[in-house]
Amino acid sequence: MTDESRGSRNGSGAHDSGGGHRSGGPSGGRGGGGGGPRSGAGRGGGRSGGFRGSGQGGGGRGSSDRSGGQSGQGGGRGHGDDRGGRPGDRRTGGRPDRDRRDDRSRAQRGPSGGHGRDGSGSKEGDTREAAPRLPDDVAFSELPSEVRNELTGLPKSLADVVGRHMAMAARLLEDEPERAYEHASFARRKASRLGIVREAAGIAAYSVGKWQEALSDLRAARRMTGQDHYLAMIADCERGLGRPERALEIARDPAAEKLEAEDRIELRIVAAGARRDLEQPEAAVVELQIPELKERRARPWVARLFYAYADALVAAGRKKEAREYFARASSVDREGLTDADERMAELEGVEIVDIGDDVVWTDAEDPEADDGDPEDGDTER
Repeated sequence: MTDESRGSRNGSGAHDSGGGHRSGGPSGGRGGGGGGPRSGAGRGGGRSGGFRGSGQGGGGRGSSDRSGGQSGQGGGRGHGDDRGGRPGDRRTGGRPDRDRRDDRSRAQRGPSGGHGRDGSGSKEGDTREAAPRLPDDVAFSELPSEVRNELTGLPKSLADVVGRHMAMAARLLEDEPERAYEHASFARRKASRLGIVREAAGIAAYSVGKWQEALSDLRAARRMTGQDHYLAMIADCERGLGRPERALEIARDPAAEKLEAEDRIELRIVAAGARRDLEQPEAAVVELQIPELKERRARPWVARLFYAYADALVAAGRKKEAREYFARASSVDREGLTDADERMAELEGVEIVDIGDDVVWTDAEDPEADDGDPEDGDTER
């Protein structure tokens, strides 16, 4: 964890469950609504959980601070997406990494800082930091063909090294994001002029709350690849840096209208979180009043949208409506990406006790319970 952690943010909730970025990282927050910025949100649900096309499912890990909580990263109960909430809850914040110097102009770097003709960001004799250890079973072939093809512009030996570290980062991203970040950062140092590598580095930095570094890499990846699906993470990084107004500007980018449904919704969730950062709870509700609120199919992004909307309603003091949308989130959340059941129970003033895969209800909680003696001698709850 780093010194730049910004604590928790209020808001609605981050990215993911669906397709995932090509490089293997999460696509944003995952759960449903939540306290912090998306990075690291709820129990797995980022658009894909892996870098672009990596096939690594379940991006989110860790829990986000629910919505209005200022409890600091991971403090809130909500497992949902953090994006809606303040960036910083999900993961600790991060100080911009030294790798950002690659973004300086060639003139600023001077002759000795230039990149090699192969696209690598390193130079001969570079002794900055040893490579993180790679297990023998990590193979270049683990990467999707699309990613492998983009690395073919590098010398074969370098492409293999960079690709294996990217594959390792994708493996670790969900459960060990700090280690994933080490591998992605190493790949970046070796090939910082490739968009796919900057994407992987940006997503990994985002997952550990290094907002400035993630912002730099994701912007570079967008510029290099021409892809706009980074917008939600870019906006969320602005929130993490304490600039919610900029996050709202990004949400109004004309390119947002052309995003796929999941990415577009992730961006709206971030915008709602930015409104809450600005202490505009009713405006946060309005940000999420979109046609997809009528969706009934059980898609991961639907669960996150319902959860984020319910979370925004709670912050606006509209608890009755919030219960309805927590119930809707629960009904379509087949993968357990959110803690909608617990939030709903909390609003009802009851407590759900999990025992393994079972739930223990008290008479007050159980709608089927009666006031008489248990029938058939069954006293087990």
